[in-house]
Amino acid sequence: MSVPSPLDDRSTSRPDRATVAEPIGRHPRALRAEIRAGRFAGVTSGLAPGFAQANLAVLPEALAADFHRFCLENPKPCPLLAVTGPGQVDPGPVAAGADLRTDVPRYRIYREGTLEAEVADATAWWRDDLVAFLLGCSFTFESALARAGIPLRHLERGRNVAMYRTSVACRPVGPFAGPMVVSMRPTPRALVDQAVAVSARFPEAHGAPIHVGDPAGIGIADLERPDWGDPPASEPGDVPVFWACGVTPQAVALASKPSFLITHAPGHMFLTDVPDTRFETGAAG
Repeated sequence: MSVPSPLDDRSTSRPDRATVAEPIGRHPRALRAEIRAGRFAGVTSGLAPGFAQANLAVLPEALAADFHRFCLENPKPCPLLAVTGPGQVDPGPVAAGADLRTDVPRYRIYREGTLEAEVADATAWWRDDLVAFLLGCSFTFESALARAGIPLRHLERGRNVAMYRTSVACRPVGPFAGPMVVSMRPTPRALVDQAVAVSARFPEAHGAPIHVGDPAGIGIADLERPDWGDPPASEPGDVPVFWACGVTPQAVALASKPSFLITHAPGHMFLTDVPDTRFETGAAG
């Protein structure tokens, strides 16, 4: 099997809009059934509006305590939603009856920091000692942004969101260290303050942006060459707005080289049964 490099997502993660169009408004439970059956494998931005989405990171139990602390020390890129017991495939209350081995559209398998495979079913790689972490995702607040009249250019153009490795270092814990990853949504200048305020109400979905404006300020050299996802679709008058991103564990895996890691493929999230309003607060992100 030909395995994509970590920078190949520009060509591998583009959504199939013919596939996405039909299930977009359905309940997450029905969508997970489609994913498990192999009938949907696209990116999940815009799917099941009104429900929270989650990033996935699955590690051996021997590394789980350190990774748990890493998430607690880095809540912007890694907001914890749920943690399973060793070998547990049902994520519990966030999506009762789901199977974390099969219900994500695409998975990535890392071994010693090297991308080993990208697959639609992780069952063959699952082990009894694996602990799964579900982390908040910025796709969760996209419905709120849309309700506030803030355009989502990647959805308008049928693209995956653009994601970038930054020069912002995460707080290291044990063997885990590396750069923060951000997602970028071009936003009309007049609506930037509103986008900040809306997303800040979702601290468990990365909250408010970490940076607005000049990408060089966080170490991004070229917006047209994202490290993951598709190039952004900016319009005249748009400003780049950067949110912390749950792809950060994958950048950390490349830097820290844990013995084994299963994640979602960037943009291919786990759909929970939790209404997005459950995560909406008055607190700043």
